[in-house]
Amino acid sequence: MLSATSKNIVRATLPAVGAAVTDITSLFYRRMFAAHPELERDLFNRGNQKKGEQQKALAGAIAAFARLQLEADQARTDLILSRIANKHASLGIEPEQYGIVHTHLFEAIAEVLGDAATAEVVAAWNEVYWLMAETLIAMEAGLYASAGVAAGDVWRDVRVRERRHESADTVSFVFTSVDNDPLPGFSPGQYVSVAVRLPDGARQIRQYSLSSAPSHDDWRITVKSVSGGEVSNFLHRNIFEEDALTVSLPFGDLVLPDDDSPLLLASAGIGCTPMIGMLSHLAATEDRRQISVIHADRSPSDHAHRAELTELVERLPSAVMHRWYEDLGARRPSGGLRLGRADLDDLAVVPESHAYLCGPLPFMLGIRAALLEKDVPAENIHYEVFGPDSWTAAV
Repeated sequence: MLSATSKNIVRATLPAVGAAVTDITSLFYRRMFAAHPELERDLFNRGNQKKGEQQKALAGAIAAFARLQLEADQARTDLILSRIANKHASLGIEPEQYGIVHTHLFEAIAEVLGDAATAEVVAAWNEVYWLMAETLIAMEAGLYASAGVAAGDVWRDVRVRERRHESADTVSFVFTSVDNDPLPGFSPGQYVSVAVRLPDGARQIRQYSLSSAPSHDDWRITVKSVSGGEVSNFLHRNIFEEDALTVSLPFGDLVLPDDDSPLLLASAGIGCTPMIGMLSHLAATEDRRQISVIHADRSPSDHAHRAELTELVERLPSAVMHRWYEDLGARRPSGGLRLGRADLDDLAVVPESHAYLCGPLPFMLGIRAALLEKDVPAENIHYEVFGPDSWTAAV
């Protein structure tokens, strides 16, 4: 909890810092990468840095955390920090790296704010930073302990047992152990990080949802090839059966509740992958709860795991599927097959449902708004974002 003095200063300076926070984070990354080029080369997503997405996500997280120190909302604070902590754990972040961030972030704050960055202002925001950092360090320590590893020791080699096209631009890879030891377990909806060494020598890391039911025998991820995607295109062009890959242990907080509450699983595009993992688990355990499955895509041919999704829903006695495609080709809308963009206007949604969303941010925000209108509590709406998390600043 912030001290009373710091809280008053943060409240007074939040508008000015909030207006400058994007400039601050942009300068921060430039300074940090100049001093530690290995971080840009081997840890951070270079593509997101070039597009400015990581800077925006960091700015949103800092501003949101600061606001929550003024108007306490522990549940929202825990949600924001849980997502960051899981992402950090999947990257193998260690406590000492927070000191590096602090040095360059506060140099950027001083330069951008100029004379407004008085000793008192810097001290108050320093308190905000370390409150956030120390909370994250503790959460990450808990994640490492639960995984049975030392801080940062999350990486292991796996072997590609199978490679299969799921649509024209998506490929699934099934991983198995290289030493015949069981793979660590995971919860449906979690992800792993995949680290590859690119031709220019950079080690780039991306997260991919586990698109299969929990198993100690094998893991499966599904990778969509995207324009300019360094890692996705490398995997598509270079990784085949019997190849080895370096991956992290599973992390992520988009996991099913341990109860029998109704579920709504909404995805768009490659956002179907955590939902396929959840549905595989639900089908394997013969779950009988009410489940609504919503998916939106460009066309049936673009829909990765299209046939598998249908088969999984058919195995669940109380599941109903609704699909929207922007282009149906020669097909006509019928039953749960619709033309256009997904909406919930004519769908019955049980207010007690737990909703899980994954896909482009505009899609998820639209579904969230529709769910709130149907009296689903905000705390029952869960989401996964591929790449920098801009959700925090958007809701």
